[in-house]
Amino acid sequence: GSRGPSRPPPPSAEVVVVGGGSLGCQTTYHLAKQGVTSVVLLERDRLTSGTTWHTADHPTPRWIQGLPWCRSCLIWEINTSWGAPSPPAASDEQSFCCLLELPVFLSRWQLGKVYGVESHVLTPSQTKDLYPLMNVDDLYGTLYVPKDGTMDPAGTCSTLARAAAARGAMIIENCPVTGIQVRADDFGVKRVYAVETAHGTIQTPCVVNCAGVWAPALGRLAGVHVPLVGMHHAYVVTERIEGIQNMPNVRDHDASVYLRLQGDALSVGGYESNPIFWEEVSEKFAFGLFDLDWDVFMQHIEGAVKRVPVLEKTGIKSTVCGPESFTADHKPLMGEAPEVRGFFLGCGFNSAGMMLGGGCGRELAHWIIHGRPEKDMYGYDIRRFHHSLTDNNRWIRERSHESYAKNYSVVFPHDEPLAGRNARKDPLHEELLRQGCVFQERHGWERPGWFSPGGAAPVSTARVLGGVQPGGYRLCPAHTGHVLRLQGVRYAASKGMNECLTCRNALALFDMSYFGKFYLVGPEATKAANWLFTADVSKAPGSTVYTCMLNKQGGVESDLTVSRISPGDPASPLAPAFEGDGYYLAIGGAVAQHNWSHITTVLQDMKLQCKLLEQAGELRPFTTAALLFPHSRLVLQEVLDTDLSNEAFPFSTHKLATAAGCTVRAMRLSFVGEMGWELHVPKADCVKVYQAVMEAGARHGITNAGYRAIDSLSIEKGYRHWHADLRPDDTPLEAGLAFTCKLKSSIPFLGREAVEAQKAKGIFRRLVCFTTEEKVPMFGLEAVWRDGEVVGHIRRADFGFAIDKTIAYGYIRDPAGGPVSLDFVKSGSYQLERMGVSYPARAHTKSPFDPDNKRVKGFY
Repeated sequence: GSRGPSRPPPPSAEVVVVGGGSLGCQTTYHLAKQGVTSVVLLERDRLTSGTTWHTADHPTPRWIQGLPWCRSCLIWEINTSWGAPSPPAASDEQSFCCLLELPVFLSRWQLGKVYGVESHVLTPSQTKDLYPLMNVDDLYGTLYVPKDGTMDPAGTCSTLARAAAARGAMIIENCPVTGIQVRADDFGVKRVYAVETAHGTIQTPCVVNCAGVWAPALGRLAGVHVPLVGMHHAYVVTERIEGIQNMPNVRDHDASVYLRLQGDALSVGGYESNPIFWEEVSEKFAFGLFDLDWDVFMQHIEGAVKRVPVLEKTGIKSTVCGPESFTADHKPLMGEAPEVRGFFLGCGFNSAGMMLGGGCGRELAHWIIHGRPEKDMYGYDIRRFHHSLTDNNRWIRERSHESYAKNYSVVFPHDEPLAGRNARKDPLHEELLRQGCVFQERHGWERPGWFSPGGAAPVSTARVLGGVQPGGYRLCPAHTGHVLRLQGVRYAASKGMNECLTCRNALALFDMSYFGKFYLVGPEATKAANWLFTADVSKAPGSTVYTCMLNKQGGVESDLTVSRISPGDPASPLAPAFEGDGYYLAIGGAVAQHNWSHITTVLQDMKLQCKLLEQAGELRPFTTAALLFPHSRLVLQEVLDTDLSNEAFPFSTHKLATAAGCTVRAMRLSFVGEMGWELHVPKADCVKVYQAVMEAGARHGITNAGYRAIDSLSIEKGYRHWHADLRPDDTPLEAGLAFTCKLKSSIPFLGREAVEAQKAKGIFRRLVCFTTEEKVPMFGLEAVWRDGEVVGHIRRADFGFAIDKTIAYGYIRDPAGGPVSLDFVKSGSYQLERMGVSYPARAHTKSPFDPDNKRVKGFY
């Protein structure tokens, strides 16, 4: 037929969605359902022609909270006949996870209880009863999900498109996008202006990139980096198997293979360690497949035969090898791109677009309409990646490869990537490496994890990648994760205790260089600060304030410290020149890009006369060396040329000083609950100042310490970690941070109305600290039971060495629907369920360590 568009493009639209696969159709449907009256979906060929038509989405616990939404959308909203005997689009089925590593899946089982996902842990004999063809000789058990399901991708997308069109959306096939017009507004902010197609231009303020493997090319049209890669992903369909009908779907993590029911046959696929990259993505590729590389795929056949032996004598009816998009952390890319306002992403779903499409499409539509998703989506937000990584092709390729190969791996707590390392290093990296630092990787940064008494422990990319091979990078046999896993065990047993207790009882130095550091300066900087920050930060220069930033719904977008500064004369990296007011912001390094984007968006929307500065050559390389415990005053008094007494340098203040002949900004702060100072040092002076501090501290028992110690010390003191204890769907009142909100003043701030409304209505969810007498390791996601009912789950947990207990924090609700008061917290009897075993727990309304907050102020 004709290759012209299925209908002429309109001259304008509120939103243009590009890409007619699962996410494009889901997002279009939910935009129309949520009231957007002018939505256009553009598909360069026909719906599902890219990767959706051949997808083999299979059960996975990647987003447990969102999966019920996806299922609900399919069953109740668009009526795909899920559960019908012979449905056109979906069927009610079951699934197994084969458990050779039983404890890991028990944590998912317990989390399913919190979110209402029915699942059961079965013994091998029970599994055999349900699936007689399965070999269970090597299993501890299986995780059984009776309400799992499958759907037909083409039928589902067609149904979504019809439902969206019925609500006024326009679906246009055979209409490729040829350009995206971006214009700068009066303040120099880049915004989407129009979408150009081969058949006309559509003026629009919003484009949604749902182009899958082709998303990077579409992003380039607007000057947006889309960090994903295309890979060959394959499965085979077997001949008919007698007795396989109505059997559950199966995932075998040790074999990295899945077996999905397809009528009276099975489709078999998995994630190999040596995937083939799609090196040159073709714009003309539609409803196409690649030749299957049996040398690469054969490992899946071997794993499948081991699990279901009848496959050894079963023929292959067809092979399917098509393109799929994959990302560096095996999570989707969603949200507004930092480079261009109005350019949204909904791509990079790592072969899970059908499974996650319902929930993600709904959240993305809410994001576009209201400026943020309804639920916490930070793990999928494009802003989780620092801008220096989104166009780093080597990092994206290597990390995407490793994430692909580890998709079915049993990933243990504190597992660290081996690919893409050493992308961003601070000035102390080599110095700390020589002293035995074992580094963690956080969004490209190498930050100190802990210190090994055995000497240097470098991470070399040679251990990860065997070089370029035919078909792409291949993981070396050394890529087993064992080295880091064993180091983690040794850490937890001994070195972690040493670093933590030395900090509590002597002296510790932390290299916190990877923190994000920004300046907010200009004539209207104070107006911006008053609106952005929940606390009153408009104090005299020299003050430092711990505060939150909220969204309109009152959710916490960040917690950070804000220091009022004076302009430098002359200007320097520590004290820039500016007119008006100035503030220095210190933010967790892993969320620096998220914070930058949030602040920038607010400044742009309010059209304020101020700037947010992150000067790569000056501000970013600062080193923050935190010195903690009472000896910190004795040691730093030898190094700094300023009086460090409580009277001259009180808690939560800062000043410029000289250390080892170098100018530094000293801040009296602590993230672990001890008296201490942070030294913010220009790049060129880092090593010199560090060595001076270590030399002065040697006779006081100083030790280097890393972020594993910070995690333990901070949870022991009750300090919050953003995106663990705090998320964009948590409020300060729920998190116990009401003290950060200037509610007693008349100063308005973003989110104030929502916080005041919640305060008046009551708090129906509250963050609670728990301790257990039994020294059992917990890592988060454990179910919280109160008086025999599940009331929440643990967000963050660690071991507190000073109090000698396991500590865990989680939000709890009242099953009866009432407010969660402090009396409600105190009156319950609690248990924490870890891997199927419940442990008695005590609930605390204050930090179990130094509840009166004396030590941080210097009173011991």
